[in-house]
Amino acid sequence: MNGIASRLDRFEESASARASQIARDLAAAGRDILRLTTGEPDFPTPEHVKRAATEAMRREETKYTNVSGTPALKQAVAAKFRRENGLAYTTDQILVGAGAKQVIFNAMMATLEPGDEVLVSRPYYVSYHDIVRLAEGTPVLVACPSANGFRMRAEDLAAAITPRTRWLILNSPANPTGAVYSDAELKAFAAVLAPHPRVWVLSDDIYEHILFDGAKFATFAQSAPAMFERTLTVNGVSKAYAMTGWRIGYGGGPQHLIKAMAKVQSQVTHAPSSIGQAAAIAALEGPQDLVAERSHLFDSRHLGAPAAGRVLYVSVLRGRDRPPHSRGTGHRKRQGFRALPALRRRRGGHGRRGLRLVALLAHLDRFVDRGAGRSVHAHRTGVRGAKVERLNIRTTISRRSPRIRADKIQNRPLAEVKSFEPICVHLRLSAAPNCF
Repeated sequence: MNGIASRLDRFEESASARASQIARDLAAAGRDILRLTTGEPDFPTPEHVKRAATEAMRREETKYTNVSGTPALKQAVAAKFRRENGLAYTTDQILVGAGAKQVIFNAMMATLEPGDEVLVSRPYYVSYHDIVRLAEGTPVLVACPSANGFRMRAEDLAAAITPRTRWLILNSPANPTGAVYSDAELKAFAAVLAPHPRVWVLSDDIYEHILFDGAKFATFAQSAPAMFERTLTVNGVSKAYAMTGWRIGYGGGPQHLIKAMAKVQSQVTHAPSSIGQAAAIAALEGPQDLVAERSHLFDSRHLGAPAAGRVLYVSVLRGRDRPPHSRGTGHRKRQGFRALPALRRRRGGHGRRGLRLVALLAHLDRFVDRGAGRSVHAHRTGVRGAKVERLNIRTTISRRSPRIRADKIQNRPLAEVKSFEPICVHLRLSAAPNCF
């Protein structure tokens, strides 16, 4: 017996957090690292936000706050919901946490009984599955293939609901696929859910302002006002304002749910940082033109945008694997890139093994300058039926040996990748400044 509780066997360490820590350790050791691990804008936090934090410290706003957030920040959140989403939340229907992830954690811990099911579209954000498992729930992964735009359909939702279903988690725009649900699709979901009063909806809107190709954002409670009392709307300042390290997320929902979530939070972190909350007020109440400008910059990097967009996108659409292991780790570290393994075997969920999209978006302009002649590595284990969807730069895929050249694999299954043997995807950047 090692003294570690068996409940930890129900879930895994965050893969993105683990990969990010390795990248930071390598950077601290003097390595030149390009990180492809977490969803983090490469813009700086706005200057007026940083000034607000400094001013709050000078006013000695450095003590504990209310567990659910300061009244001023909750008022700013309520105003944001009204202004941008047409949602009328009162301050006692709002909770502020240490990031949107904590808000999601609070909700699952406050509502799930052992065996309760949570519907999650697949591919999915890595933490949904494990948060549900930690709360003794059962994640039910609803396959959303590329043929459907990686979006769940109303008929998929209807087929997945059982008497044990407790939550549907919607993430739009979605991590990792970028899929966006339309107003009509959300209305169709509401029609399916109407006769199932036990099922609530968690709408994770954290990527609300990162939209490509003219896509329009809609949030579930806005599209389906009749579901307002059964919806938890989650958002935060991390993505829109490049404030990932400030750790401020928030949620709006029914008062009794928010009260229960605050009870959970009171015994986990108490309140989020007082300084972070002051900064978030400045972000939400300050000028919003910067959000639109940065969203446009993201869009200009996208593959479908004008001027080629400077994006690399590689996906494995079908397959499964073993948990990531140490083979090839030294080689990947030497290259100076760190990418998150995107397929992991999942137990539970009616015995099915989960699948996540294998996708790598290298959209930073500095890749052209720092990446010329080097390789971006995304280690995969046991992938079968891999397919390169779109290829804009020189690529090599190897299975130890032989190497398979890009011109032989573009847009067709990799028949050469047998069974569940380890493979490693190498994405080599050309030295040409306009290579992608």
